[in-house]
Amino acid sequence: MSAHRPKFTARWLAAGGAAVLAGIIGVAMMLTNGGSACAAPPSTTTKTGKATFYDLAGTSGNCSFEVPADDLYVALGPSQYSEGASCGAYLDVTGPKGKVRVKVFDSCPECPAGHLDLSRTAFKKIGDEIDGIIPIKYKLVTNPSTPAPISVRIKEGASQYWFAARIDNHANLLSSVKVASGGGAFKTAHRTDYNYWLIDAGAGPGPYKIKITDVYGNTATLTGIRMSPGTVQKTGVRIAGGSTTVTSKTTAPTVKATTSPAASPAAKKPAAATPPPSVPASAEVDPLLESAVAEPEPTQPLVDLAAAPSSC
Repeated sequence: MSAHRPKFTARWLAAGGAAVLAGIIGVAMMLTNGGSACAAPPSTTTKTGKATFYDLAGTSGNCSFEVPADDLYVALGPSQYSEGASCGAYLDVTGPKGKVRVKVFDSCPECPAGHLDLSRTAFKKIGDEIDGIIPIKYKLVTNPSTPAPISVRIKEGASQYWFAARIDNHANLLSSVKVASGGGAFKTAHRTDYNYWLIDAGAGPGPYKIKITDVYGNTATLTGIRMSPGTVQKTGVRIAGGSTTVTSKTTAPTVKATTSPAASPAAKKPAAATPPPSVPASAEVDPLLESAVAEPEPTQPLVDLAAAPSSC
């Protein structure tokens, strides 16, 4: 791969039909083998690999995040991107010139496991740009600091009848998101490969309470979230603290108007259309994936971004 390659159209296709097809194949393999994923948090052991770099060219990544202010991000191959389950996590990457911390921001369809495609800015911090490809060591960061508290973005086209929200600045990998409208009961959302959490039948008119849980069992409850599509609603909540449950509530959220980040074809569906269903966690069989359940309900697969294939 050229370090100066353009942003491939395939990167966007990967968040649509290709991911759905992969999920169908995964289901078939699971039924055939009768296996199940491991129920453990992702490993933070250091692994070796290689790094290249790319430029966004005015677009955004498959995780649907705004570009980080420090321009430090990474795209992962299909097995490690895991249909969006790794979005928002942080990796420490060490190269010939030093170490950099990057946010999982995008997918790289042509990258095998261990091949990290960094932003040009991140690459230059740990290697010489002229080299194009460099050897690296990398590991998943536990409880990393984030540039801001948790924020919520309600997707364009969402309504009381179809709920879709992106959660940012959650630090660790998320295992579940639940949403309640007003004084109603919580409903479990499912994650898409473009990193929005959906409730296909809707969650009501709001305002919403959103309870998020990470892979270590930390929880946070965001309150006062409005049905305001296309805006980023900031909170005062951070979620971290090892395996201790940390439950917090927001103050009144502030709303920042944003333009919609470039997204996958699935993310660009008109309001009336129903996005393709997300593949359930039980369908995952890739040895790089691990699954943990922080609560009784089924959750999304958790990605072991830095460990060798599981033996269980």
